[in-house]
Amino acid sequence: MSHFDITNLKKRLEELEKQTSTPDFWNDSQNSGKVLSEMKKIKAKYEAYTKIQTEINNLMEMGQLLQLEYDEEMAKEVIKGTKQLEKEVEKLEIATLFSGKYDNNDAIITIHPGAGGTESQDWAEMLYRMYTRWATQNDFTVKELDYLEGEEAGLKSVTFEISGENSYGYMKCEKGVHRLVRISPFDSGGRRHTSFASVEVLPEITDDIEVEINSDDLRIDTYRASGAGGQHINKTSSAVRITHIPTNIVVACQSERSQIQNRETAMRMLKSKLLDLKEKEQKEKIEDLKGEQKDIAWGSQIRSYVFCPYTMVKDHRTNYEVGNVEAVMNGDLNGFMESYLKSIT
Repeated sequence: MSHFDITNLKKRLEELEKQTSTPDFWNDSQNSGKVLSEMKKIKAKYEAYTKIQTEINNLMEMGQLLQLEYDEEMAKEVIKGTKQLEKEVEKLEIATLFSGKYDNNDAIITIHPGAGGTESQDWAEMLYRMYTRWATQNDFTVKELDYLEGEEAGLKSVTFEISGENSYGYMKCEKGVHRLVRISPFDSGGRRHTSFASVEVLPEITDDIEVEINSDDLRIDTYRASGAGGQHINKTSSAVRITHIPTNIVVACQSERSQIQNRETAMRMLKSKLLDLKEKEQKEKIEDLKGEQKDIAWGSQIRSYVFCPYTMVKDHRTNYEVGNVEAVMNGDLNGFMESYLKSIT
């Protein structure tokens, strides 16, 4: 079935609505949560489609009126409405590409600089700024969860959450190693440097997804929060760091005011990481059976950002590239995301 077949979507919505009216529907909270979640996704798609249909009809009526009698203000309104409609159609087209299990979930992103000290830490900060700008421009919400600033500039690590419809579906395109080539502002000799940073993207695990965690496997530490430039410094030990001892996975959160809230957020982050690990292990078993070889080298970058001797940003998975590096660093990522989503659909 097509991911955006209106007839089938409407039919599926009716089936789900019937389920909600059965007497024992609410007795199974896990199933009811899944049903309601699917209904929400379908309704969002259906409403977006009907809104576009209505706008098309309105513009066509206005166009017919203009043919009968020209009106400058109405003509301007039609041009403006058509441009806006193009954006909405493009957004709807991209939405049809989101068929992944967790695409509609919020995204938890962690950025780590590679080797290279200040230079790569500054690059990690630049990527963080790029994603923040992209999110704001596309009506997503950004929430910083944990931040460890660099010694001279940039950051040692940052974890943040991007919330909104299909935020993980978009951000999964960014998972991997990002490479920067530029004249370093930290090199007095003005030499060209190559820096790397890794971007980890995980879906936030919702309550309807079961992830078993034994409390005996956890080590929980508290400490005083301190963010970039000290803006989040707290006098109490409200920040929480959780270590999952069997896997040595470490998560931390210092964005909330209370220790309880930070602990809850950190547990959600841990669940996301454990689920990702479980699915990776399953994938590796399947790939081992197929005899596939996997390149896990640090230098296997997904995208290169070249500032010098020429300007270009190129995605090595799709070969999509643009020459306007500044626009990309200011959040213009939709072209890269769309080309990647089309390549995996």
